[in-house]
Amino acid sequence: MRPLYLGKIHLRWCDACHVPVLDERCGRCGAATREVPVTPPGDARPAFASDIALVNRIYGEHFGAPLIPEGAIALLNKVPDPDRMEEVVVGGAVVGHIRYIPDEDRWEPIPRVEAAAVLQPARRYVIADEGAVPSIRDQGASLLAPGLRAIDDAVRAGDEVFILAPDRTVIGVGRARVSADEARTMTRGAVVRTRRNVQALCVPGAATWEDAVGANVRVLDRYEATAGIFVRELVEANPDLPVTVSYSGGKDSLVTLLVVQRVLGPVPLLFADTGFEFPETYQNIETVAARYGTEVVRSSGKTVFDETFSAQGPPAVDARWCCKVCKLDPIGEAIRGRFGECLSFIGQRKYESAKRAKSRRVWRNPALPVQLSAAPIHTWTALHVWLYLFREEAPYNPLYEQGLDRIGCYICPSSDLSMLRMIEKEYPALMAAWNERLRAWQQDRGLPEEWVTRGEWRRAGTDGAGRGR
Repeated sequence: MRPLYLGKIHLRWCDACHVPVLDERCGRCGAATREVPVTPPGDARPAFASDIALVNRIYGEHFGAPLIPEGAIALLNKVPDPDRMEEVVVGGAVVGHIRYIPDEDRWEPIPRVEAAAVLQPARRYVIADEGAVPSIRDQGASLLAPGLRAIDDAVRAGDEVFILAPDRTVIGVGRARVSADEARTMTRGAVVRTRRNVQALCVPGAATWEDAVGANVRVLDRYEATAGIFVRELVEANPDLPVTVSYSGGKDSLVTLLVVQRVLGPVPLLFADTGFEFPETYQNIETVAARYGTEVVRSSGKTVFDETFSAQGPPAVDARWCCKVCKLDPIGEAIRGRFGECLSFIGQRKYESAKRAKSRRVWRNPALPVQLSAAPIHTWTALHVWLYLFREEAPYNPLYEQGLDRIGCYICPSSDLSMLRMIEKEYPALMAAWNERLRAWQQDRGLPEEWVTRGEWRRAGTDGAGRGR
């Protein structure tokens, strides 16, 4: 897939403090920072403890060693993929990926050469003969049978492997073409197809997120001030409109609330309750409202969702009727009943999607004409958002620490299959009820079992009822 550029990639690294920095100089030590070559859109985010555990489990099971060292700051950067793939950033370099394979319901590690700075493989490696080292290391040549000195017994055809020199230094990474047993019988042909990536310097070291906040103090102040000016000018330009913040329970709407309240003081929150929110989200709404002394104006879309589902089947990625009937229409009624109309500040960022990158910062949705919407943090990356929340010690939704990278309905058709699998594991009762509803629709229309089990319901036009045509 082609890289998706949605804006400037701001991610840089301070090798002295071992932290990510969103400016050319570290605000903690004053040292110059260097670019981190991540894949666009480059909306990297912190790897929380559960994320680190997942990455290290995947690499540990495959290579016999963890990828992320204890005490090091790590980032995850989602990249374009048919389902889900994440770059893992440690020490200012992409040291590897994890990729979910839906057909096999498993995660795969895809290391880079830079992983050698933090990992010494104990399994799934090959050792090249001395004469083959220069062409593999310097030119990215594949490892051919005549250049193979040794191969780990665990290597199977298709496995990701490390290529080592005789002294066991890493000289390359790639995918095995054959199993260990077959490789030992070969006299010609490729044993490992070497993969070449953009190289970067990896300088691992211990640091905390408190250190990272200190290193970004100036850039956070600058972004906060710019967003505050945007809020103040828009309010002054629309003096007759009551001000609200659209709040979903997610990180972006929480930062938006903090920015707006810093300028205006407490303002009401608009919460569109679809009926499919996580328990932690409902709790976060209450926690945030109490912490910041604000009113919550709620709407409910559960009844109309049930009615629409009965008529049309489940929503799909390209037929997301759920957003209109569960959010826009009910919240419009709530606005008319409470305010008449209003100005709503929304946590929308251009790095989230191509559609949002093209969106204006101030707009009216034709489906919600009573709301003038505005995006104060439109130019912020996910790392700007997280560093700001850490600095403010804000009560963000604990779901982020459980592996979710976005907060919304647990049945959202835009979720990748890996996320739905995780939700099924962590919230079996919630997903069992949803899958039961899907299965009733599937059986009523004679659809195959994989329409439910493989998430085909998320694709418009696959339900046998003409939806999405």
